[in-house]
Amino acid sequence: MNKKKIINDPVYGFVTIPSAFIFDLIQHPYLQRLRFIKQVSMTHLVYPGALHTRFQHVIGAMHLMSLAIDTLRNKNVSISAQEEEAVLITILLHDIGHGPFSHSLEHTLIEGVSHEMLSSLLMDKLNEEFDGRLSLAITIFNDQYPRKFFHQLVSSQLDMDRMDYLNRDSFFTGVSEGVISFDRIITMLNVEQGQLVVEAKGIYSVEKFLIARRLMYWQVYLHKTVIGAEQMLIKILYRAKELAAQDSTLFATTALSHFLTNKINHRNFLEDARHLDWFTRLDDTDIMSALKEWVYEEDEILSTLCRKLTNRDLPRTELRNTPFLKTEIDLVREKVKAYFDLEENEVDYFVYVQVIQNSAYDIQHNNIKIINNRGCVQDITEASDVSNLEALAKRVVKFAISYPKEIGHPLDEGNNF
Repeated sequence: MNKKKIINDPVYGFVTIPSAFIFDLIQHPYLQRLRFIKQVSMTHLVYPGALHTRFQHVIGAMHLMSLAIDTLRNKNVSISAQEEEAVLITILLHDIGHGPFSHSLEHTLIEGVSHEMLSSLLMDKLNEEFDGRLSLAITIFNDQYPRKFFHQLVSSQLDMDRMDYLNRDSFFTGVSEGVISFDRIITMLNVEQGQLVVEAKGIYSVEKFLIARRLMYWQVYLHKTVIGAEQMLIKILYRAKELAAQDSTLFATTALSHFLTNKINHRNFLEDARHLDWFTRLDDTDIMSALKEWVYEEDEILSTLCRKLTNRDLPRTELRNTPFLKTEIDLVREKVKAYFDLEENEVDYFVYVQVIQNSAYDIQHNNIKIINNRGCVQDITEASDVSNLEALAKRVVKFAISYPKEIGHPLDEGNNF
């Protein structure tokens, strides 16, 4: 069978699958599952084009990794064929542990278990299935390989993962602020003393990358309507689990039913291998099929929330730079409680108070290093002549409250952003 396939990617054009073994991994059910998991969860409710998948993302990230390897080899960085295949496998599988709706439902179906941990467990299972051929990839994924730049290409503040999702999410949302000069940045990559660096000629492209990341977070990923919709989805799953714990029989696929009827956390997840097997059968379609049926459930809270989400009757979300006062929150809660005739312990299903925070650049971890033509290596905040890069390193905190639109505008909107 010919396994040297070409994929036509809407962002980069033709992407070549580099080896027969990588083709086999792409064809594996664990990876094919990512075709049915949206990359940016509920963002399509604001940007209708954002229906791209985790599968598209990992293929794109693998393509960028191939370009990075070619660049480094052209600069006399020694990279063996084994190392090349391993780092391509690592980036291909780095998101294999994502569950339905990606980050939105992380820790909701399985308490205390991150997608990184699930990715690691699934890579171990694949390694057994393929007789140890993923061992080096797993070592790179866990940052245990002595040549650190390989892990930095997969996971750092200037990795192929971030470069692809900024480009791809910008493309599918239509938000042009996220467009980055990925080809320029990759061309400027180099290795110094085993660490990934960017040649000084590429500093302006990296600055734009960091600014684009900040803009994409506040304009797309943390858009106030998106975070309200994500909280509604989380509350729906919490309500379903609460009803299942009370022996209510809810419509669900077999895989989803497993996670609704069993209280699974970090400890017992690792004790029973069946939980991971059930997880690999889950994707967005399990959740969406349940939501469509739960609209007609007898439980008024579950049916109301599902009806609102499926009809895009989303909560009003107010976002500002200062915390909401207890009196403000209590006012909203009382109005919602009265309007929907709720018990006090049921109001949390309709009123969501969140603290949203983000920094475009973490100056403490995995710094982006710039190397000048004299071989001097500096952090980008020191090398840059753009004063606002230090501002990008500061963590921005905003405060949000979401509530049903039926209660009008109970808070003074003059404080809103």
